[in-house]
Amino acid sequence: MSDRGRVPELWRRLDVTVRDLPLGVLLLVASVLPALRGNGTEIGGLPTRPADALAAVAAVLQCLPLALRRRWPVVCLALVSMGFALDQLRGYHLFAGTALPIALLSTGSFLERYRRAVPVAATLAFVALSAGLYRRGSDEPVAEFVTFYLALALAWGIGAWMRSARAAEAERRGRVAEDARNAERTRIARELHDVVTHHVTAMVVQSEAARYLTAAPERLDATLAAVSDTGRRAITDLRHLLDLLNPDHGTGEPRTPAVGRVLTLVEQTRRAGQPVEFTEEGTPAASTGSSDLVAYRVVQEALTNALKYDHGARTSVLVRHGETEITVEVGTDGSGTGAASPGGSGRGLAGLRERVDVLGGDFSTRRPADGGFVVRARIPAGNAS
Repeated sequence: MSDRGRVPELWRRLDVTVRDLPLGVLLLVASVLPALRGNGTEIGGLPTRPADALAAVAAVLQCLPLALRRRWPVVCLALVSMGFALDQLRGYHLFAGTALPIALLSTGSFLERYRRAVPVAATLAFVALSAGLYRRGSDEPVAEFVTFYLALALAWGIGAWMRSARAAEAERRGRVAEDARNAERTRIARELHDVVTHHVTAMVVQSEAARYLTAAPERLDATLAAVSDTGRRAITDLRHLLDLLNPDHGTGEPRTPAVGRVLTLVEQTRRAGQPVEFTEEGTPAASTGSSDLVAYRVVQEALTNALKYDHGARTSVLVRHGETEITVEVGTDGSGTGAASPGGSGRGLAGLRERVDVLGGDFSTRRPADGGFVVRARIPAGNAS
């Protein structure tokens, strides 16, 4: 960082009281300048008197407490008001009187507690000051005092508006952050659903089949090996997902599974007892962005549903790569059974529809008249992930 950039950073690190002090010092210096002496704020019309020791006290009380205007706004306003009252009652009319509207604006902006009591107390103090000025011979009309009071109230109102604006912005940022967290939680839930449901469903189907193979050790061994292989794949996919949630996750490995891994899904589903015919047409584009992952998830969810609800039915998987889109179609012929697996929540297909919609594609499901179930998705390619 250059010296020019380091200075503002060091300034921001200073305590807020230290950062607010220069304004009070500047007003105090201006109050002792001969050109500004006696030309400050005046209310009540009392004759201006020469400065003396009390004038210095009034100047200090009005200026230096501005250092507290953000840390302790009520204390700042009380001290500045005392100095202003002394200034006006004695007739010094110091330039330091400019600090009062600044203190009111700051109090309206930064006060957190007693936001109703402080304006009432300030109003009573102004009434008392007005009465004191009249006792000292002020001949100003009441309208002048009312006008000055309204000007002070405006300063307070501006500060209150600034506080409300900050609160509204903080609330907006909070909502944006919460929406982002909710979106991320939804994304994680979808990933977990896609990964866990597919592998666990396959394991359930394979385990159920193993119960009937005790008389065929070779087939039983192959089925148990498939269960073990499916479990290892589930662990691998879960580790991959957890790596994505890790803030230190690097970018060296691909973030999403490639459509080429669809063949692995097909082989795994076949080992679970589902006859699957796989067809892939066209050449995958060099860059598909999120489309690649969504296509993979469509096939994964459709095969999971085939295992659940049409187990043993002939199943077809078609993946067609175009220049601008990926088309996926998975269907069963309705000749199987669904008793081997517990029912689902419907979240998988709904989540897929949302994913495809986000990318501007089309997603549809249908039940042919002769039975079965068909899932079809058209996914534009080249979207950023």
